[in-house]
Amino acid sequence: MTGIENVTLQQVIVHKVGNPSRNEELKFSANALTLNDDVVSAMLTKYFLSPFNENEHYHFTHLSDLSMNEVYNYVTNIFEDSKSFNEESIKIASFLYSKSTHVKVKEGELYVAVFDNVMLGNETHKAIGLFKSETKETFLKVFPHGQSWEVIQDEGIDINKLDKGCLIFNTNQNEGYTVCVVDKTNKQNDTRYWITDFLQVEPTANDYHNTDQYLGLCKLFIDNEYAEKFDVSKSDQVDLMNRSMEYFKTKDQFNIQEFAEEVIHHPEVVDTFMEYKQQYQKSRNFEIEDEFDINLSAVKKQDKNFKSVIKLDKNFHLYIHGRKDLMEKGYDEMVGKKFYKLYYEEES
Repeated sequence: MTGIENVTLQQVIVHKVGNPSRNEELKFSANALTLNDDVVSAMLTKYFLSPFNENEHYHFTHLSDLSMNEVYNYVTNIFEDSKSFNEESIKIASFLYSKSTHVKVKEGELYVAVFDNVMLGNETHKAIGLFKSETKETFLKVFPHGQSWEVIQDEGIDINKLDKGCLIFNTNQNEGYTVCVVDKTNKQNDTRYWITDFLQVEPTANDYHNTDQYLGLCKLFIDNEYAEKFDVSKSDQVDLMNRSMEYFKTKDQFNIQEFAEEVIHHPEVVDTFMEYKQQYQKSRNFEIEDEFDINLSAVKKQDKNFKSVIKLDKNFHLYIHGRKDLMEKGYDEMVGKKFYKLYYEEES
């Protein structure tokens, strides 16, 4: 997230939230933290806000009615009455505790914080943050002992690794606010309690979301369905990945028919891709539009996942950036091994 140095951390309180299925406790703090140290406040602000991608938006939902979403109601009360901060933070911690029953959910500290001057697009807003720290890091502490120094082991929080977070901007209230989410642990579907059970948020279908999800869909399809159903080589997979990414890098708008014709080509592969897209959307409970403006920030994010590399045993890695026609694959019966033949003009 950008503009963190201009953010003001106004209030923050910490509650201990365990897992009730393991008889771990829920412990409340009586008072908010005393924020009289500018260095500590700056460190906390960086720890809380740095992991967020301000382009990736969610919003609160509910199966029946938005007003029945618990966290939505608690943060609304804080936005409307700052004096209710402690009381509402206890309700938030209690609700999280009730949703922390899965065997893989870890005990941790829940931070509820209020910020001002948080950047969203070209505007600044008041925001409420919910953060949970589950992972403890071991570190060594050096301290003076008489005329010498001693070293002891201790545990603490790595301020560069936020486990879970939610940042709610005080805008678009009637649509469930504009929300950013971080979930670095328990990403399996059966333990996505932070996003699904506790927050009850879903992605907002904007250009960033559509671009990000379509590229993610392409990557999964090529890695799994395309390779499995059409018995293609690794070089064919890499070639389709390169063509997919090139489309998103060079076009301003996405169109599913144009993408199918220019990138996928073969009708039977197109049909399989369309079926896979339907399954992908159903499993994630959201739809990806067939026409949208391509968001370059989402392309840049996904570009890191599109690895155009073929690994040959433990000896060679081939990085392929295009021109599959300059590659030739075969089998040498004399040697008893497979080979790739590469054609090029210059060596550098």
